[in-house]
Amino acid sequence: MGEPVSTPREQSDASQTYRRYLSAVMLHGHATAKACDLGATDLYALNILELAGPMTPGELGTRTGLTTGPTTRLIDRLEAAGYVRRAPDPNDRRKVIVEPIGKPAQLDQVMAPARQKIGKILAGYSDEQLRVLFDYFARATQAYQEAAEHIPDGDQQMP
Repeated sequence: MGEPVSTPREQSDASQTYRRYLSAVMLHGHATAKACDLGATDLYALNILELAGPMTPGELGTRTGLTTGPTTRLIDRLEAAGYVRRAPDPNDRRKVIVEPIGKPAQLDQVMAPARQKIGKILAGYSDEQLRVLFDYFARATQAYQEAAEHIPDGDQQMP
């Protein structure tokens, strides 16, 4: 791997570059959601369902950080837009699960330009560079998930 970022100036530049990247990803997510007549949280929940598979409304609420009422309204919106459906839980018929039913063409169409641009960028990296890059993504994902668990709710004070 390359030399670590060491000087305060290099650390500041790296931090700003990373923050710009995260902001661009968030901006793209918001713009994609808006173009598909969804809210950003709707798109986030849909991504969770597509990655993790069917789950109960309670599980989806936990993963999105929403309480029961907002989770129900979120599922209603996604169902009305044709992204998910409620189905009986095969293990407990008293429960329902929310399952993705495929991406409508509009979402794929809106996301295609960014996917193509990112694909071109990735094509410029060697196999070893891609392994490092995707190792970073996997490890950073875990780090962010663990850090999120330790962020207090709005009514709690930071230690």
